[in-house]
Amino acid sequence: MSREYAEGRIREALKLSKGNPTRARQRIIAWTFEDPKLLQALARPHLTGIVAHAISRVVHKQDVVEPEAPDVPEGLDLAPETFGKEILNALQSDGAAMFGQESNAPPMPRGQASKSHIEALKHIASKSTVPKKSD
Repeated sequence: MSREYAEGRIREALKLSKGNPTRARQRIIAWTFEDPKLLQALARPHLTGIVAHAISRVVHKQDVVEPEAPDVPEGLDLAPETFGKEILNALQSDGAAMFGQESNAPPMPRGQASKSHIEALKHIASKSTVPKKSD
């Protein structure tokens, strides 16, 4: 019944406003101040969302607490002038992959291994128990 009542009032507002939806909307809003049955008929399908929004707004007003600073790993430079420069440089490079098209991007060249990395690999290889192949 309430849906039919709301639709009937909407048709009436459209007729009185000569088909202008903006004027009909304004008329219906004005009518809801005088007609609680119309207000309830219009709001009923959306009442759960309206109440959830109102509760959320009140809860978040109560929870106004300073957020804690995140734990930053040692050695990570978060200074504004250096933060994210590597990411921006990677995005600006000619070989950068476009989002969603990573499989079509040209392969990135491998960087040169550091001395410590090379020494670590040699150390691991010297501890190997696999017999070396002789040519």
